[in-house]
Amino acid sequence: MPVSSMPINIGIDEKNRQQIAEGLSHLLADTYTLYLKTHNFHWNVTGPMFQTLHLMFEGQYNELALAVDAIAERIRALGFPAPGTYKEYSKLTSIPEAEGVPSAEEMIRELVEGQEAVVRTARSVFPAADEANDEPTADLLTQRLQIHEKTAWMLRSLL
Repeated sequence: MPVSSMPINIGIDEKNRQQIAEGLSHLLADTYTLYLKTHNFHWNVTGPMFQTLHLMFEGQYNELALAVDAIAERIRALGFPAPGTYKEYSKLTSIPEAEGVPSAEEMIRELVEGQEAVVRTARSVFPAADEANDEPTADLLTQRLQIHEKTAWMLRSLL
C-alpha cells in the first residue's frame, strides 16, 4: 500500500512499483541479515586469521550498512514503506542466522553463502525492474551484484 498522499507519476504504474518494492524488500531483508551476521562474526572471530578476518568483516559490514540505506530509500522513492524490524526481516530473508559462535572457517563459509544469497535475491528483482523500464532500480541491482559477487569470491579465496 503506497504511503504518499500525493500521486506518484514517475512513469511506472502502481502495480509495477509495488512488485519492484516487494522484491527490494526481500533484498533489504537479506542485506540487513547479512550485515548483522557479518558484524556478529567481526566481534566473535578467533584464531590465527583473527586480525585479517576482523578487519575484512568490518569493511564488509560497513559497506552493507550503506547498502541497506540505499535499498530502503529506493523502496521509499517507489512510494512504499521500507521494512525495518527484525520481525519483518525474519519473514523476508533467505539467509539463516548463525548458530552459536562458529569457527573462523565456518564463518567464512556462512558469509560466502550469505553473499551469494543476496546475489540471487537481487537477480530475482531484475525481471520486474526491466519490464517497468526502472533504470534506477536496475542500476542499484547491478551495483549490488558486482559488490556481492566480488566479496563472495574474496571470501571463497580464503578457504
